[in-house]
Formats: sequence, structure tokens, C-alpha cells
Amino acid sequence: MHIDEAVMLTQDRLAQEGTTMGELLGHFRNSTSRSLIGDPEWGHILECAEQLPITMGALPFGFELPLQSRSPEADFGVSLASGTTTAAFFKQRARRNKSDEVARAITKLFGQMDEEDSPLREIAGRKVMLEYDIGSAKERERSMPGMFLRPGERPILGARGQVNDVVAVVDALVSCVGWELRDAERKHVERVYLAQPEDTRLDSFGIFPSRSRSIRMAVMGFKSRRMLESYLRELGWPGRFQSVESIIARFSERVNIVRTGVNVDVTEHGVGPTLGLTLIVKQRYTKDSRYWLDGLTDWDPFLGALGQEELVVPEKLAALAAWVSKPTTLFGKSGQFILLRGIHHIKLVIADDQFKEAKAYVFLVLSAAVSN
Repeated sequence: MHIDEAVMLTQDRLAQEGTTMGELLGHFRNSTSRSLIGDPEWGHILECAEQLPITMGALPFGFELPLQSRSPEADFGVSLASGTTTAAFFKQRARRNKSDEVARAITKLFGQMDEEDSPLREIAGRKVMLEYDIGSAKERERSMPGMFLRPGERPILGARGQVNDVVAVVDALVSCVGWELRDAERKHVERVYLAQPEDTRLDSFGIFPSRSRSIRMAVMGFKSRRMLESYLRELGWPGRFQSVESIIARFSERVNIVRTGVNVDVTEHGVGPTLGLTLIVKQRYTKDSRYWLDGLTDWDPFLGALGQEELVVPEKLAALAAWVSKPTTLFGKSGQFILLRGIHHIKLVIADDQFKEAKAYVFLVLSAAVSN
């Protein structure tokens, strides 16, 4: 069965199981360590999830877990695609409530994807990821989630002359929330791409409408520290590269680092000082049919290396290691589902030239396309 058919089938089946993502998440409370997400914190996530349709469970959803914080808090992430039952839900919500900024932004973005010969769809496909600030929001208003696109259909590779693809994706993201891409922002966005060395790729683009305005760009595939240093210098990153090099050197002594990736935040003034660092021990690609299927021990070497950092809370790291599980069969009112659960990536955050945060991004996804 084709993946799109499997998603549609799973959405139809999930709609027979309940109404909201809150109902779906309720089934996973007991299998989610309270070291990672405490009961009050889980309640805040449910408040958000109850506003979202259960059909979102047919695409990856999950949590951002701050491993440096003793507080068992998390942010919540979901994904959705145009042309699906979930997309129709948000279109109806936007029609019913003109002040619903989230539904309006999603509907506008999907409108661009659904246009005939859409350049956005040719680059990024039909999917968008949403990240809701729950634990990290504290008492701030949690109105608009972060919105992310991945150029999975037509990968954006360094030294390939794809600057028009970069601008097309960024322009689509900012315009869907009512922003207009400023000339200075465009210049710096283009620079992030044009400075990329060959054999690197722009992995994702993101915006955070409820935070200070910036455009997040994730560049993956740096083969060496020297290559990464040269790139950051060319961007004019204001941090000290020694802080980056120190982290990479420590981890390289403990585990084999295959490639390195960085997240940079672009504003009209250039690249911001905070840097997200992704150390890759197993090369994976979005188009790989097994992209979401980790081996049960694939993450063990990196988690072992991470455990030697004083910043990381040991109890959380142990719970994170137990998160990865083999495909599991679940039984609902409408029949069988297969549950996949794993770690998508771990990001090390450098701010003020210090290693300040370690964030794990974990996922779940359900499929009703069960082979007999």
C-alpha cells in the first residue's frame, strides 16, 4: 500500500476511535515516563491536544524534552498534510472562526501547496509540522505554534544554485502568518544557503509567530569541524567557535560522529547568537523508506556519550533510552494499529558561548495498514 493511502486509511480508522488528539494521548500516559513528563505537565499538553483532531495520529507526533531541566515538562509537536481529513478540519475551523490564527495560517499555507504546478509542493511536498510551546511557554500565551517545512521532495543541496527554492519556501512560511519577507531578511536567508558547502543540505525551515521574529534554518551534513567553522564565519555568526569545537571534540572522543548539523536563527540583522548543534552518528535521509524506524540500539552510543555531560539529568536520560521500542500492535474499536515510537533527533543548544540545553525530540506514529 502506498504511504498516502496508508495515511488516509489510518485517519479514517482513527476517526472511529475518538474525536481529539487529547483522547488519543490518553492511551499513552502510562507508557510515558513521569521523569520526562509529569502529571500536571501532561495535563497542559492534553489541554492543547484536545483542540486538535485525532486524525493527526496518522502522521508523526511527539514531544520536545529538555534533558537539562529537572522539571518534567515538554513541548508538543504534530504534523499534518494538505488534501487530508485533518486539512479539511482546519479549513472548516478557519471558515467558522475568522479570528482563529492557527487555522487561518494552515489553510493559507495549504492553499499554496494545492495550487496547480505549485513550486512549494514540488520542494516541500504537502506536509507541515507544528510545535506548540507548552512546557517552555511557562505563563506566556500559547497562541501560535512554531511552523516547519522540510524540503523532502526536492532536497536543497549546497552548491546547487537553489537559492530560488530557498526563498520560495521561506516566503510561503512567513506569508501564511501575515508577515512580509523583508529585504534584509531575504539577503541573510540567501546567504545561509549560498555559504553552504557542497554535500550539505537545508533540512528544514521554521518560524515561531509567538516569539521574537526570526526564521530558523537547519543545515545538515558538515563533514568536519573545519568545514563548519568556515561556514559559521562566513555567515558572521557572533558566537565563539571554540564553544562549538569543544562540544564536538568531547563527543568525538566518546562516539563516532559521522556528520554535524546546525540550526541558525535569521533576522533582518543577520544570524543570531544562539546555535543548535546536531551530532549525527547514523546518516539518515527524509526520503528513506525506513526514516522513522530506528534500530532498538541505534541511539545507545550517543546517549552514552551524552550521559557524561554534567548538564544532563540522569533520570531523564534513562527514561529517554527506554522510549525507543519495536513496532507494537495495538487493538482499538475499529481494529488493529501498529505503533512506532522512537527518537527523531537530539539538539545541543549553545547560547552565550555555553552549552546550555540538550533537547530530545521523540515521536509516535500510528498506522492501520496492518499486513495479515
